[in-house]
Amino acid sequence: MELRIDRVSKQYKNKLAVDRVSLDLREGVYGLLGENGAGKTSLIRMICGVLSPSSGSISFEGLDAGDEEYRAMLGYLPQNFGYYPEFSAQDFMYYMAGLKGLTKAKARTRTGELLELVSLGDVAKKKVKTFSGGMKQRLGIAQTLLNDPKLLILDEPTAGLDPKERIRFRNLISRLGRDRIVLLSTHIVSDVEHIAGTILLMKKGRLIHQGSLEEVTQVIRGKVYELVSCGERAEALARSYSVINYRSEGEKVLLRFVCEGEPPEGATEAPAGLEDLYLYYFSEAEGHE
Repeated sequence: MELRIDRVSKQYKNKLAVDRVSLDLREGVYGLLGENGAGKTSLIRMICGVLSPSSGSISFEGLDAGDEEYRAMLGYLPQNFGYYPEFSAQDFMYYMAGLKGLTKAKARTRTGELLELVSLGDVAKKKVKTFSGGMKQRLGIAQTLLNDPKLLILDEPTAGLDPKERIRFRNLISRLGRDRIVLLSTHIVSDVEHIAGTILLMKKGRLIHQGSLEEVTQVIRGKVYELVSCGERAEALARSYSVINYRSEGEKVLLRFVCEGEPPEGATEAPAGLEDLYLYYFSEAEGHE
Protein backbone atom coordinates (compact mmCIF):
# COMPACT_ATOMS: atom_id res chain seq x y z
CA MET A 1 0.00 0.00 0.00
CA GLU A 2 1.59 3.27 -1.12
CA LEU A 3 0.59 6.87 -1.74
CA ARG A 4 3.10 8.52 -4.05
CA ILE A 5 3.33 12.29 -4.40
CA ASP A 6 5.85 13.22 -7.05
CA ARG A 7 7.10 16.82 -7.35
CA VAL A 8 3.62 18.31 -6.88
CA SER A 9 3.11 22.08 -7.13
CA LYS A 10 0.04 24.31 -7.00
CA GLN A 11 0.06 27.84 -8.39
CA TYR A 12 -2.73 30.36 -7.68
CA LYS A 13 -2.21 33.38 -9.92
CA ASN A 14 0.67 35.16 -8.13
CA LYS A 15 1.06 32.69 -5.25
CA LEU A 16 2.85 29.35 -5.25
CA ALA A 17 0.91 27.50 -2.53
CA VAL A 18 2.68 24.12 -2.88
CA ASP A 19 6.22 23.96 -4.21
CA ARG A 20 7.52 20.64 -5.62
CA VAL A 21 6.48 18.38 -2.75
CA SER A 22 7.46 14.69 -3.02
CA LEU A 23 6.36 11.97 -0.57
CA ASP A 24 5.99 8.20 -0.38
CA LEU A 25 3.53 7.15 2.34
CA ARG A 26 2.71 3.64 3.57
CA GLU A 27 0.50 2.27 6.37
CA GLY A 28 0.47 4.40 9.52
CA VAL A 29 -0.43 7.84 10.83
CA TYR A 30 1.27 10.86 9.29
CA GLY A 31 1.04 14.31 10.86
CA LEU A 32 1.13 17.20 8.39
CA LEU A 33 2.08 20.20 10.48
CA GLY A 34 2.38 23.85 9.55
CA GLU A 35 0.98 27.31 10.18
CA ASN A 36 -2.03 28.70 8.34
CA GLY A 37 -0.86 29.50 4.82
CA ALA A 38 1.85 26.82 4.75
CA GLY A 39 0.11 24.96 1.90
CA LYS A 40 -1.37 22.08 3.91
CA THR A 41 -4.97 22.46 2.72
CA SER A 42 -3.95 22.87 -0.92
CA LEU A 43 -1.86 19.69 -0.71
CA ILE A 44 -4.70 17.83 1.02
CA ARG A 45 -7.21 18.88 -1.65
CA MET A 46 -4.90 17.73 -4.41
CA ILE A 47 -4.46 14.34 -2.72
CA CYS A 48 -8.26 14.07 -2.52
CA GLY A 49 -8.73 15.02 -6.18
CA VAL A 50 -10.63 18.20 -5.31
CA LEU A 51 -7.87 20.30 -6.88
CA SER A 52 -5.62 19.45 -9.81
CA PRO A 53 -1.85 19.99 -9.41
CA SER A 54 -0.26 22.68 -11.55
CA SER A 55 2.55 20.19 -12.05
CA GLY A 56 3.60 16.80 -10.72
CA SER A 57 1.52 13.69 -10.04
CA ILE A 58 -0.31 11.90 -7.21
CA SER A 59 -1.10 8.18 -7.25
CA PHE A 60 -2.28 5.48 -4.84
CA GLU A 61 -1.53 1.86 -5.66
CA GLY A 62 -0.71 2.98 -9.20
CA LEU A 63 -4.03 4.80 -9.68
CA ASP A 64 -4.06 8.51 -10.55
CA ALA A 65 -5.81 10.90 -8.12
CA GLY A 66 -8.36 11.70 -10.82
CA ASP A 67 -9.44 8.07 -11.35
CA GLU A 68 -12.77 6.78 -10.07
CA GLU A 69 -11.03 3.70 -8.60
CA TYR A 70 -8.72 6.02 -6.63
CA ARG A 71 -11.68 7.88 -5.11
CA ALA A 72 -13.29 4.57 -4.15
CA MET A 73 -10.32 3.87 -1.84
CA LEU A 74 -10.35 7.37 -0.32
CA GLY A 75 -11.98 8.69 2.86
CA TYR A 76 -11.89 12.47 3.35
CA LEU A 77 -12.97 14.60 6.31
CA PRO A 78 -12.65 18.28 5.30
CA GLN A 79 -12.03 21.05 7.80
CA ASN A 80 -15.61 22.33 7.48
CA PHE A 81 -17.59 19.11 7.51
CA GLY A 82 -21.20 19.59 6.31
CA TYR A 83 -24.11 17.68 7.80
CA TYR A 84 -27.91 17.74 7.73
CA PRO A 85 -29.07 18.91 11.18
CA GLU A 86 -32.56 17.38 10.95
CA PHE A 87 -31.19 13.93 10.09
CA SER A 88 -30.52 11.42 12.81
CA ALA A 89 -26.98 10.06 12.92
CA GLN A 90 -28.26 6.77 11.50
CA ASP A 91 -30.18 8.41 8.64
CA PHE A 92 -27.20 10.60 7.80
CA MET A 93 -25.01 7.50 7.56
CA TYR A 94 -27.60 5.79 5.31
CA TYR A 95 -27.68 8.86 3.09
CA MET A 96 -23.89 9.00 2.77
CA ALA A 97 -23.77 5.24 2.14
CA GLY A 98 -26.18 5.72 -0.76
CA LEU A 99 -23.95 8.41 -2.25
CA LYS A 100 -21.01 6.02 -1.99
CA GLY A 101 -22.89 3.23 -3.77
CA LEU A 102 -23.37 0.82 -0.87
CA THR A 103 -26.34 -1.57 -0.97
CA LYS A 104 -29.07 -1.11 1.67
CA ALA A 105 -27.95 -4.25 3.50
CA LYS A 106 -24.32 -3.16 3.47
CA ALA A 107 -25.30 0.35 4.56
CA ARG A 108 -27.19 -0.97 7.59
CA THR A 109 -24.33 -3.26 8.62
CA ARG A 110 -21.59 -0.65 8.19
CA THR A 111 -23.65 2.08 9.89
CA GLY A 112 -24.15 -0.04 13.00
CA GLU A 113 -20.50 -1.05 13.13
CA LEU A 114 -19.13 2.44 12.60
CA LEU A 115 -21.42 4.29 14.98
CA GLU A 116 -20.32 1.82 17.66
CA LEU A 117 -16.67 2.35 16.68
CA VAL A 118 -16.95 6.12 17.21
CA SER A 119 -19.04 5.70 20.40
CA LEU A 120 -22.28 7.03 18.88
CA GLY A 121 -24.24 3.79 18.87
CA ASP A 122 -26.42 4.87 21.81
CA VAL A 123 -27.42 8.13 20.06
CA ALA A 124 -27.86 6.70 16.55
CA LYS A 125 -31.48 7.90 16.32
CA LYS A 126 -30.90 11.37 17.76
CA LYS A 127 -30.79 14.38 15.45
CA VAL A 128 -27.36 15.64 14.49
CA LYS A 129 -28.32 19.19 15.49
CA THR A 130 -28.35 18.05 19.14
CA PHE A 131 -24.75 16.79 18.96
CA SER A 132 -21.72 18.50 20.46
CA GLY A 133 -18.82 19.53 18.24
CA GLY A 134 -16.89 16.40 19.17
CA MET A 135 -19.85 14.14 18.40
CA LYS A 136 -20.26 15.75 14.98
CA GLN A 137 -16.57 15.21 14.26
CA ARG A 138 -16.88 11.55 15.26
CA LEU A 139 -19.88 11.23 12.94
CA GLY A 140 -17.70 12.79 10.24
CA ILE A 141 -15.06 10.13 10.81
CA ALA A 142 -17.70 7.39 10.71
CA GLN A 143 -19.02 8.48 7.31
CA THR A 144 -15.50 8.59 5.85
CA LEU A 145 -15.09 4.91 6.78
CA LEU A 146 -18.29 3.64 5.11
CA ASN A 147 -16.41 2.41 2.05
CA ASP A 148 -13.55 0.99 4.19
CA PRO A 149 -10.98 3.37 2.65
CA LYS A 150 -7.32 2.46 2.59
CA LEU A 151 -6.38 6.14 2.40
CA LEU A 152 -7.89 8.40 5.07
CA ILE A 153 -7.38 12.18 4.87
CA LEU A 154 -8.31 14.38 7.85
CA ASP A 155 -8.05 18.17 7.60
CA GLU A 156 -7.94 19.91 11.02
CA PRO A 157 -10.19 17.25 12.62
CA THR A 158 -9.71 18.39 16.23
CA ALA A 159 -10.07 22.16 15.75
CA GLY A 160 -12.51 23.55 18.29
CA LEU A 161 -12.76 20.37 20.38
CA ASP A 162 -12.37 20.41 24.15
CA PRO A 163 -9.41 18.49 25.66
CA LYS A 164 -11.47 15.37 26.48
CA GLU A 165 -12.89 15.12 22.95
CA ARG A 166 -9.45 15.77 21.45
CA ILE A 167 -7.94 12.85 23.37
CA ARG A 168 -10.83 10.57 22.36
CA PHE A 169 -10.41 11.60 18.74
CA ARG A 170 -6.64 11.08 18.80
CA ASN A 171 -7.07 7.57 20.17
CA LEU A 172 -9.56 6.74 17.42
CA ILE A 173 -7.24 8.04 14.70
CA SER A 174 -4.35 6.04 16.15
CA ARG A 175 -6.38 2.82 15.94
CA LEU A 176 -7.42 3.57 12.36
CA GLY A 177 -3.77 3.89 11.28
CA ARG A 178 -3.00 0.23 11.95
CA ASP A 179 -4.11 -1.03 8.53
CA ARG A 180 -4.38 2.06 6.33
CA ILE A 181 -2.65 5.33 5.50
CA VAL A 182 -3.95 8.17 7.67
CA LEU A 183 -2.84 11.70 6.85
CA LEU A 184 -3.73 14.20 9.59
CA SER A 185 -3.33 17.85 8.64
CA THR A 186 -3.28 20.27 11.58
CA HIS A 187 -1.57 23.18 13.31
CA ILE A 188 -2.25 21.67 16.76
CA VAL A 189 1.16 20.34 17.74
CA SER A 190 0.02 18.01 20.53
CA ASP A 191 -2.25 16.05 18.15
CA VAL A 192 0.70 15.23 15.92
CA GLU A 193 3.16 14.61 18.74
CA HIS A 194 0.94 12.00 20.42
CA ILE A 195 -0.18 9.83 17.49
CA ALA A 196 1.87 10.39 14.33
CA GLY A 197 4.60 7.89 13.58
CA THR A 198 5.93 10.24 10.90
CA ILE A 199 5.85 14.03 11.06
CA LEU A 200 5.74 16.17 7.93
CA LEU A 201 6.54 19.84 8.47
CA MET A 202 5.52 22.37 5.80
CA LYS A 203 6.53 25.99 5.51
CA LYS A 204 5.69 28.37 2.63
CA GLY A 205 4.59 25.51 0.39
CA ARG A 206 7.66 23.36 0.90
CA LEU A 207 8.25 20.22 2.93
CA ILE A 208 11.10 21.22 5.23
CA HIS A 209 11.23 18.17 7.55
CA GLN A 210 10.06 14.56 7.39
CA GLY A 211 10.65 11.80 9.92
CA SER A 212 9.99 10.55 13.43
CA LEU A 213 9.73 12.94 16.38
CA GLU A 214 13.33 12.10 17.25
CA GLU A 215 14.50 12.83 13.71
CA VAL A 216 12.67 16.10 13.08
CA THR A 217 13.62 17.68 16.40
CA GLN A 218 17.31 16.95 15.79
CA VAL A 219 17.70 20.37 14.15
CA ILE A 220 17.12 22.21 17.45
CA ARG A 221 18.66 19.72 19.86
CA GLY A 222 21.13 21.57 22.07
CA LYS A 223 19.52 24.93 21.23
CA VAL A 224 16.57 24.93 23.67
CA TYR A 225 17.17 26.54 27.08
CA GLU A 226 15.26 27.52 30.19
CA LEU A 227 16.02 30.38 32.54
CA VAL A 228 14.35 31.82 35.65
CA SER A 229 14.84 35.57 35.82
CA CYS A 230 13.38 38.82 37.13
CA GLY A 231 10.81 40.54 34.93
CA GLU A 232 13.12 43.29 33.62
CA ARG A 233 15.86 40.91 32.50
CA ALA A 234 13.27 38.48 31.11
CA GLU A 235 11.84 41.24 28.90
CA ALA A 236 15.32 42.02 27.59
CA LEU A 237 15.99 38.35 26.86
CA ALA A 238 12.62 38.00 25.14
CA ARG A 239 13.68 40.72 22.70
CA SER A 240 16.96 38.94 21.95
CA TYR A 241 15.88 35.30 21.59
CA SER A 242 13.11 33.24 19.99
CA VAL A 243 10.90 32.66 23.06
CA ILE A 244 8.92 29.41 23.18
CA ASN A 245 7.30 29.97 26.57
CA TYR A 246 7.08 32.93 28.94
CA ARG A 247 5.51 32.16 32.31
CA SER A 248 5.28 34.43 35.34
CA GLU A 249 5.89 32.82 38.74
CA GLY A 250 5.34 35.54 41.33
CA GLU A 251 8.09 38.13 40.85
CA LYS A 252 10.09 35.75 38.66
CA VAL A 253 9.63 34.72 35.03
CA LEU A 254 10.38 31.29 33.58
CA LEU A 255 11.65 31.64 30.01
CA ARG A 256 12.00 28.82 27.50
CA PHE A 257 13.79 29.92 24.35
CA VAL A 258 15.93 28.90 21.40
CA CYS A 259 19.54 30.05 21.39
CA GLU A 260 21.76 29.54 18.35
CA GLY A 261 25.02 30.51 20.03
CA GLU A 262 26.32 30.94 23.56
CA PRO A 263 23.39 30.95 26.01
CA PRO A 264 22.98 33.76 28.58
CA GLU A 265 24.30 33.29 32.10
CA GLY A 266 22.12 31.05 34.26
CA ALA A 267 20.39 29.26 31.36
CA THR A 268 20.17 25.46 31.40
CA GLU A 269 19.71 23.24 28.35
CA ALA A 270 16.25 21.63 28.02
CA PRO A 271 15.09 18.60 25.98
CA ALA A 272 13.79 19.67 22.55
CA GLY A 273 10.18 18.83 21.69
CA LEU A 274 7.94 19.23 18.66
CA GLU A 275 6.35 22.41 20.02
CA ASP A 276 9.84 23.90 20.33
CA LEU A 277 10.54 23.05 16.69
CA TYR A 278 7.17 24.44 15.55
CA LEU A 279 7.63 27.77 17.32
CA TYR A 280 11.25 27.94 16.15
CA TYR A 281 9.97 28.01 12.56
CA PHE A 282 6.58 29.70 13.01
CA SER A 283 7.06 32.24 15.79
CA GLU A 284 5.95 35.06 13.49
CA ALA A 285 2.29 36.01 13.04
CA GLU A 286 0.39 33.44 11.02
CA GLY A 287 -1.03 34.31 7.64
CA HIS A 288 -3.97 32.80 5.80
CA GLU A 289 -3.93 30.14 3.13
